[in-house]
Amino acid sequence: MAVLALVARIPRGRVATYGQLATLLGKPRSARAVGQALSRADGVPWHRVVNAQGGISRRSRMTGMVTQRIRLEQEGVVFRRGRVVLGRFQWHASAVRRRKGATGESRSSGSHDGRAWPVTTEGWRAEHETGR
Repeated sequence: MAVLALVARIPRGRVATYGQLATLLGKPRSARAVGQALSRADGVPWHRVVNAQGGISRRSRMTGMVTQRIRLEQEGVVFRRGRVVLGRFQWHASAVRRRKGATGESRSSGSHDGRAWPVTTEGWRAEHETGR
């Protein structure tokens, strides 16, 4: 499943938002579908996915929320007022890996015209322009 493969790419100490992952997969309005896929996932770093505000999304069992925060803090992720500091810890994939389409042409996952999705957020620019 594409969602799980993308979540597996999030490095230790970084987080991504549900909406960010949906956009990278070419479905920018499908953040809830990303959450549904993660709710059934095993063996992927699910704890590295947070909501758009950097918060831990509510669950029916509080233990999952506590586990997520503990795991993120163990990886060095900092929380302020109950939210991850996204400007510092958000992961920015430069592009989704290119793969061969059904007809053999090279295309980017989630892209309709064969180009990779550009990342243009200020956080990504700041991180790469300063060489951090």
